[in-house]
Amino acid sequence: PPLVPRAGSSALALPRRYVVPGGRFREMYYWDSYFTMLGLEADGHGDLTRDMIEDFVSLVARYGHVPNGTRSYYVSRSQPPFLYLMMGLVPDVDRATQARWLDALIAEHGFWIAQRSVAMPDGATLQRYGDARFTPRDESWREDVETGAGDRQRYNDLRAGAESGWDFSSRWLADGRTLATIDTTRIVPVDLNSLLYGMERAIATRCRALGRACAGDFDRMADTRRAAIERWLWSADEGRYGDFDLTAGRLRAGVTAATAYPLFTGVAAPDRGARAADTIARVLLAPNGLRTTTVATGQQWDKPNGWAPLQWIAVGGVARYGRDDVARMIGTRFLATVEREYRASGKLLEKYDVEESRPGGGGEYPTQDGFGWTNGVTRALQERFAR
Repeated sequence: PPLVPRAGSSALALPRRYVVPGGRFREMYYWDSYFTMLGLEADGHGDLTRDMIEDFVSLVARYGHVPNGTRSYYVSRSQPPFLYLMMGLVPDVDRATQARWLDALIAEHGFWIAQRSVAMPDGATLQRYGDARFTPRDESWREDVETGAGDRQRYNDLRAGAESGWDFSSRWLADGRTLATIDTTRIVPVDLNSLLYGMERAIATRCRALGRACAGDFDRMADTRRAAIERWLWSADEGRYGDFDLTAGRLRAGVTAATAYPLFTGVAAPDRGARAADTIARVLLAPNGLRTTTVATGQQWDKPNGWAPLQWIAVGGVARYGRDDVARMIGTRFLATVEREYRASGKLLEKYDVEESRPGGGGEYPTQDGFGWTNGVTRALQERFAR
């Protein structure tokens, strides 16, 4: 389709084909798409993966970052930066395409540095989730008006929670339970900074491959970020990575599935990665997959829900640190849950209750059928574990 939206439409026009998550989500979403691509690759649809990457590159060219989704009201925020991992799925591209893709990654990195940076207590710089606007979200206006009660900062924190992809979770709640206490912008999240570390390493590698002088700069950024993550986002007492609370000056309490991200991107030191893998197995592994958190708040990114993208991150993370046994338990338990529900209803779902092996729930809308990232992760796990 041409890069011209229909008159009166909120849809952002895209130059190539794309896949949507399904259900109420009828546009392309950022981090969802990486996990959908895993399934496209497993089923031999690499041409569609490449088309979607080109769509994202076009969005970076127009807006300076990848929006949350392809609607005009999503442009003020992004989502977890998976574009470099999408590109890693398609290694065989010509030199001109490599150069365009590298330029897009550098531009996206610049967005996170310019728009989302915060200072840690020692002066080190890390990034947080945010949003450029301080109004209720267009797509959830009524819900935000009720929760925000006219508080502009609370609206912004709700928007930042949506940028995180974990909308919503006890991770972002000052009291750990009540949505009205949301303070996402006061949290330095371990998943985001782990992904930015991976992005910096990927950019450095691509710079070297193209003979550009930027390799050294991005390697140094990655080294600096790794040191800050290891200093501020690691709990030696609990054997976990977590999110730093800027108001309290310490890690926010509780083990969450985000602790797998430093393992997934390789930022964790070997001994810490091994300890975190043990913690994941001991605390987060449920009878039917990986728990998102250990607290039940009624929010959808909390216990008892398990989400396909987090299963994939954890499987890849613990395996990277030598725990293939834990990876297999997470992956095969989640597969069994998906397959059981499919036999019962003929559907794959957005999320699952991994305590009881049934459809997930909670949050501000009903569980959706479909579902892009569940389809993709299920196919990739079937390939990985020969199911």
